[in-house]
Amino acid sequence: MKKTLWIITCCLIAQLASAQAPKWAEKAKKAVFSIVTYDKENKIKGTGNGFYIDAQGTALSDYSLFEGAERAVIINADGKQVEVNRILGANSMYDVVKFNTAIEKKQMTLTLAPQPAKVGETVYLLPYSTQKATALQTGKVTAVDSIGNQSFYYTLEMKTGEKTISCPIMNINGQVLGMIQKNASDDSMESYALGASYGASLNISALSMNDGALNNIGIKKALPDTEDQALVYLYMSAEQLDKDSYLNILNEFLAQYPNSMEGYVRRANYYMGSEDAAQYAQADADLKKALDVASVKEDAYYQVAKSIYGYVLSLNDKEPYQEWTMDKALELIRTAIQTNEQPLHVQLEGDILFAQGKYADAYASYEKFNQSTMASAASYYSAAKAKQLTEGSDINEVLALMDKAIEQLSKPYFGEAAPYFYERAELRAQAGKYREAVLDYNTFFDAVSGDVTALFYFQREQAEMQCRMYQQALNDINKAVEMAPEDVDFWVEKGSVHLRVNQLDEAVEVFKKALTMNDKYAAAYRMLGYCQALQKNNKEACANFAKAKELGDEVVDQLIEKYCK
Repeated sequence: MKKTLWIITCCLIAQLASAQAPKWAEKAKKAVFSIVTYDKENKIKGTGNGFYIDAQGTALSDYSLFEGAERAVIINADGKQVEVNRILGANSMYDVVKFNTAIEKKQMTLTLAPQPAKVGETVYLLPYSTQKATALQTGKVTAVDSIGNQSFYYTLEMKTGEKTISCPIMNINGQVLGMIQKNASDDSMESYALGASYGASLNISALSMNDGALNNIGIKKALPDTEDQALVYLYMSAEQLDKDSYLNILNEFLAQYPNSMEGYVRRANYYMGSEDAAQYAQADADLKKALDVASVKEDAYYQVAKSIYGYVLSLNDKEPYQEWTMDKALELIRTAIQTNEQPLHVQLEGDILFAQGKYADAYASYEKFNQSTMASAASYYSAAKAKQLTEGSDINEVLALMDKAIEQLSKPYFGEAAPYFYERAELRAQAGKYREAVLDYNTFFDAVSGDVTALFYFQREQAEMQCRMYQQALNDINKAVEMAPEDVDFWVEKGSVHLRVNQLDEAVEVFKKALTMNDKYAAAYRMLGYCQALQKNNKEACANFAKAKELGDEVVDQLIEKYCK
């Protein structure tokens, strides 16, 4: 009798529990699904759960299930398989991943709770189920912790296990509060849930290319939600991905932003880097499309002109594709200038004219650009080079431009400043301003932390000799010889320095060394002979003068006349 009463009581309790199940449960369970992830060899990596949070197919699950996966499928409550399309965000610390799938029109989704649960509130665990009956597990919220950005982490009085990980926790109104996380022990009566709003807030940003959690998932990633962010993402992708992967992202970007002028230009630049004529045709179509869709036409003319200019520079005198020429680039940039002149347009005009060898015209463009607030060390340097190459230019005008370039630099000077000082040193030496040239060589040396070549020491020695800085010159030529002992020119120069400071014995030894390296070096015979003549060793001197003359030296005749008659 007692046994019968116990059975009846259990049945009544079960019926009461079933009767008390929230009305929303039967529909809500269709938003929960099972997931299967696969590795690179298409073998099952793991299985788990997840749930939809909007009508666009956005869903949440645990990150650990997706880490290392190359593909994933969900199995919905009706037993239908659907591929995971894109990863929309991930966080390994909170073990959550956001992704999307294709979705049917009548697919059930869960609504995020507008307010967090309160301590003591009853919550419902909604499991994945393909059965008609939905068994809900209930529990109490024992703690609510804020994790920032209106996101929360719940501690629950509820026993959960492996099969409930990433299942949703619901409030009495059928709104999703969070997702169950892996428990420390299957026997624990305490469980934890990450707030669903945190998972929903995950996204792909411009900097996500460097996100380790995302990079550990092989499934395709979504692009950022805004065009500006997606363009930055594209830029970073170009630096890090192989060509095929980068092209895939370019195609996806243009599918998502079909009116992006810059997107078409970037894909055109990708194709222009190929040597395949078919891809050149695709690039040309993209450049034309960029001009067509651009809302700011002068920007499009500038970008297309810049692309063609860069392409022609890379040709190294090979024939260009169709009308991709410097003339075409110049036509486009001048159209941009006529439409709405901007400093960058004028600078590119100067670059194109410089590449065409029209240095005076290039200088005029650079000079105009330098009147703008965008003037920089680089733009003054460009103007200096154009002025230097213009026929009949005054080197002092070139130096004045280099002075302006260096005025734009900030102290202390580091590696990026070094080329400017090196260039001005060369110009000052050409202008006969040797002491100033030495100062610039010294600044260059400091800017590159002494990381220079033997040629640098040779060049600085030349300037030092001209302003009678003999000890510095000797130190530099010794360093050049030390760094490049196989260079006979450095040995001959070393000998000439010893000769200049009247170190005749040293000079003789150095010239003899040079002649063991190259016995056809006419100038070495002449200078060796001159040292010997100064040592009153005229016989050997005249023999070496004769050898120099035999080898075609045009200066030695005066020495022969003086010492050998």
